Formats: sequence, C-alpha cells, structure tokens
Amino acid sequence: MVDPATVHAVFKAYDVRGLAPEQIDTELARAVGRAHVQVTGAREVVVGHDMRPTSPDLAGAFAAGASEAGADVVMIGLASTDMLYFASGHLGLAGAMFTASHNPAAYNGIKMCRANAVPLGTESGLTEIRDLVLEPRAAGTAPLGDIREHDLLDAYAAHLLALAPLTGSRRLKVVADAGNGMAGHTAPAVFDRLPRDQVELVPMYFELDGTFPHHEANPIEPANLRDLQERVVAEGADIGLAFDGDADRCFLVDERGVAVSPSALTGLIAQRELAKDPGAVVIHNLITSRAVPELVERLGGRPVRTRVGHSFIKATMAETDAVFGGEHSGHFYFRDFWRADSGMLAALHALAALSETDAPLSQLMAEFDPYPLSGEVNSEVADVATVTERLVTTYDGQPGVELDRLDGLTVSHADWSFNVRPSNTEPLLRLNVEGRDLPTMERVRDEVLALIRQP
Repeated sequence: MVDPATVHAVFKAYDVRGLAPEQIDTELARAVGRAHVQVTGAREVVVGHDMRPTSPDLAGAFAAGASEAGADVVMIGLASTDMLYFASGHLGLAGAMFTASHNPAAYNGIKMCRANAVPLGTESGLTEIRDLVLEPRAAGTAPLGDIREHDLLDAYAAHLLALAPLTGSRRLKVVADAGNGMAGHTAPAVFDRLPRDQVELVPMYFELDGTFPHHEANPIEPANLRDLQERVVAEGADIGLAFDGDADRCFLVDERGVAVSPSALTGLIAQRELAKDPGAVVIHNLITSRAVPELVERLGGRPVRTRVGHSFIKATMAETDAVFGGEHSGHFYFRDFWRADSGMLAALHALAALSETDAPLSQLMAEFDPYPLSGEVNSEVADVATVTERLVTTYDGQPGVELDRLDGLTVSHADWSFNVRPSNTEPLLRLNVEGRDLPTMERVRDEVLALIRQP
C-alpha cells in the first residue's frame, strides 16, 4: 500500500517527482503504471528511462502495472525524454518516461503522456492517476498485456535530421556537454549520421552516469556552463551545446564562450519555421523576451503568449495550430514533432542556421537578442501572496504601466517589464526582468528585488 502523504508530495503540476527510492519506489511505479492505463484507456504503452541507477527497476515496475491493467508495453530502454515523445508519436502510443530531468542524483520521476505525445498534467489526467493510486480499483479480468523491447534510437535520429537538415556548406566544430545525461546516448546517434567533413563533434561528459560526477545536468544555472564555455574557447569551436539530464532542453554557447539567451534561440527557430509556414502562429511564454513577438509580427506571423509550462504550451499549440513554441527555460516545441519539446531538434536548427552563414554565432544571434534580460532571480519568501500584493500596490496606477495575472504577476512598461511567479515546489518567488537597455533593466531589477526582500 502506497503512503498517501508520499503520493501527494510527489505528484506535481506536470509530472511525478521525488527522492528515489525513499518516495518513488517500485511499488509506487507499479501503481502508477496500472492507473495510467485505467485513466487513458491505452491498449499499449511505450516506456523509456534515463541513466539514473533507480530508473531501470522503476520502468520495469511501471510496465508490470500497465500489463496488469491489460495493456501491452513497448520498452525502448535508455532514452532522452524527447526520444520517448518521438516513440509516442511514431508508434501512436501513450507513454511514460522515467527521469528527474535536471534534478540531483537522489531524485527520480515519471513524465507521462497520451498517444502522440499529448501531455498528462493536473488538468488533463494526472490528478485522476494520482487518485487511482491512492484508491485503486480492480484491474478487471483482462489478460496480462505483453511486454516487449523495441530499439528506436536510429529512427529517432533519422527523424530529427529530416526535420532540420544541415544544408549549408560551412564546416562546423561543435562542442557538446551532455552533463553525463541522456544526450550522451542520443547525440552520437544523431551526429554519426552527419558527414565528418561537415561537422566535427567534440564530446564532453558523454559517459552515462546518474551521479553527475562533473556538474549538475542543469544548464540554466551559469555554474554548470563554465566547463563548456572554457572548452569552446580552447577548441576554437564555432558553437557549444549544453543539454540537461534528460536532454529535452538545450542551451547554446557562442564562439567567445558567452551563453546565448534561450529567447534569442526562440527567435532564430521562429524565423526558420515561419519561412516554411508564412503567417503561422508562434507561441512564447510570458518570461520570453519581447523581442520574440516583435520578430514574429515583423515576419508576418502571429505571436501568442502563454503561461510557463509544457502542458499549457502544448495545449495552446493544439488550439492555435502553432508551428513552434519557445520557453526562456530552454524548452522548444515543434508542430512537426507532435508539438513536443526537443533539445536535440533545437540544437540542429541552430547548427543548420550556422552552416548557412560565414558569420560567427555571436553575430548571427545578435539580431534576436536586442534587450538585456536579468535571468531568473529567486528569492525565498514566507508569504508569496503578501509580497505579490505589495508589488501590485506599488506599480498599479503608475503612468504607462500595465499589470496582468496570466501566470504570477507581469508588470509591463514601454521601456521595461518584469514577471514574478511562485515556484511549484519551493517557497521561492522567481523574478525575470527585461529592459530597453542595461541600466534600465538593472534599475528595475534592483527596485523589484528590494520590494520582494523587504523585511
């Protein structure tokens, strides 16, 4: 019998995540597998897992639970999260991926979807799965489903390269930091398909190791980019790629060793996708730079703003038939990839664009990054609601200022904007600030932080 307090603790807004095996163990994974099939009605489920020591057993337990509920199970073994989404779309099956993404080694989790990579979040089935785990119902009299293995790595790599082929003539030197995560498994399959005279790959930390011996596989934290930045400069490389633990996110480093804003990469990919589908919708979340919607409008597309989080973005993409969506957190979503996010596909778009120009990456990206951004600044607060209302009181009614509460609080002015959002899992308030120039951004950032951290 699973512990109810543990179940409530590990079911999050978009996935299941917690300490393993202290919170997420094989008993819980088996119960989730059974409930997943009962909620989705899936007759067949595809299951993948990352390189964490607990992942294979958890994936096996989930498969056993799904089989008990009468579903056949396709085990694809080691996979990145976007490879699981590929499998779900390619095979037309519901899916489950065992990973804790960028979290430290002690954690594990389950990302689930319906067939064709349609997300399962709190408002789209995850709550029902949690409730069935808490109060199971009989699986019925259906026979046990079959469990079989299926290798999809080559098909995944071929599909990505078909979506973003490198058609330029420039030879590229690429340093890729997998952070000992799943890009160490998927990147060789992708890059080995490229001509050696077109791309030279310099691998960093490709050894699969769920203890993350070199640095956390979380490239949104600047400290985790330092090794890559130094290596890019030392190698004289054209570009650096940094992937998180499950390789669904990608961050770029330019030839100078300078990190590229994910908003700038959103702009670059939006330009490429709109060239294929003029006038299409492009999704951007509310902490993405205002440069993105401005670019989309200039190119004749239609920008649509959404909340942070993959389930919101994927739902809005489905509603609007958007061709592409980008998040400032390094998630990039593609209509022709079942509206799912793929760090590797985003990386290939960057390489393809770079292969078509003689300009360095820093110059290529400059037009997509005109406004200074603070990056995410976290503050520990005891009462999020009180602090948020303090900000409302301060800014509401100021000349030229607009407020909205689509996701947290966004305060906008012609020369600057900021968003504050509470963390889903910690007593933190997350601040992102943008300004027309650096002094403006820094002034607003410091002003807002003083209000947030006011005793």
